[in-house]
Parts: sequence; C-alpha cells; structure tokens
Amino acid sequence: MTKNELKEQPKEVSKVESDGKSEPTGVTKLFVESKAEFGKIVWPTRQQLISESASVLLMIVAVATFVYLIDALFKAIALQVFQ
Repeated sequence: MTKNELKEQPKEVSKVESDGKSEPTGVTKLFVESKAEFGKIVWPTRQQLISESASVLLMIVAVATFVYLIDALFKAIALQVFQ
C-alpha cells in the first residue's frame, strides 16, 4: 500500500468514542464487577445458618468418631500381631 492509500483508509472508531461513555478498565472494572456480583448474593437466614452449622458440626463429630474407632481397631490388631 502506498502512503496515499493509507491516508484514505478510515480510522476505526473505538467503542469509547462511539458511545460517548468510557468503559471502566483495570482495577476500576474489577471493583465495578465485584460490586455487581455481591448484589446477587442471597444470604441465609439466621435459622438456616444455625441449622446448617449444627449439621456440619454433627457430621464432623460423626466422622471423627468413625476414624477414632477404626484407629483403635487397627491398634488392637497390630498389638495382637506384633506381640
């Protein structure tokens, strides 16, 4: 292409120029999108929080008890085998 042909080509208009509004970029965009996402959060009620926390604690106790019993079983077997 010659210099004249390059001069004759129209410049691409960026979105910022065509809308008249500037889009946030970088850190600003991060904060704007984060604020929008936080607006979509559905927080649990106090009753849901208490009941779900209780069920999690109950499962932790149940699994810990199961692991303790299995450990005690293997310990008893190991003592019988290696004595």
